Amino acid sequence: MKSIEKYYLAKERFGTSLCIGIDPDIEKIPHIFPKNAKGLSEFSRVIIDITKDIATAYKINFAFFEIFGADGLKAIEEILTHIPEQTFTIADAKRGDIGNTSKFYARSIFEHFNFDSITVNPLMGKDSIEPFFSFTNKLVFLLGITSNSGANDFLKTKSDNSLLYENIFSKSREWFSDDNLGFVTGATQINEFIRARELAPDNLFLIPGVGAQGGDIEQLKQHKLNPCLINVSRGILFDSTKIDFAEKARARALEYAKLF
Repeated sequence: MKSIEKYYLAKERFGTSLCIGIDPDIEKIPHIFPKNAKGLSEFSRVIIDITKDIATAYKINFAFFEIFGADGLKAIEEILTHIPEQTFTIADAKRGDIGNTSKFYARSIFEHFNFDSITVNPLMGKDSIEPFFSFTNKLVFLLGITSNSGANDFLKTKSDNSLLYENIFSKSREWFSDDNLGFVTGATQINEFIRARELAPDNLFLIPGVGAQGGDIEQLKQHKLNPCLINVSRGILFDSTKIDFAEKARARALEYAKLF
């Protein structure tokens, strides 16, 4: 099954566009968990246990695990085996390098870990991202217009008579099939979101920025959202860091799931 097909089946099954970001900040996880890779794994698996009937997708952010080296990578493996088979998975790894290097990044994510999709930085050009698209059954989310303030520094600057982010959307659609091409499109960038949908009307958007970053979902819903996955991380994971964290996380996940 192609990843894009799995996305549509998962969305139909769960009835929501909610993607829960597994971003277990070691400084914020509840004190009942050890401050190491094992603690991140245990915390993340509890979050999955209490939301697996809610979330269409889970996005695992490698940064929070890689600080623990091999133990952190093992934790990612443990978490992946805990995610239901029918649920869509995203490796939030933001890889991007020369083609020879990217080939092995792609093999790591898609062959070893067997994620359904990955986030990729396209700024080194076509040859740096082609290896990811060689896995034609998988899905690649290119960083299109991000939710952070630094998006103004490069992505909104002129490049070839267009803004750089516009070129990312248009040129990548010329190069690759829409079946395995998605884009990261930040909820905090409403005008750019509208433009991105004009450039890529049918591509799957991974939308960060709702929740802790303050993206306005009601404003986004006035425009063409779907197909999309709307990611919420801190707004669910750390609604409480006390003994009631699981109960609060589930309640917040249910609230978000109803919104989109």
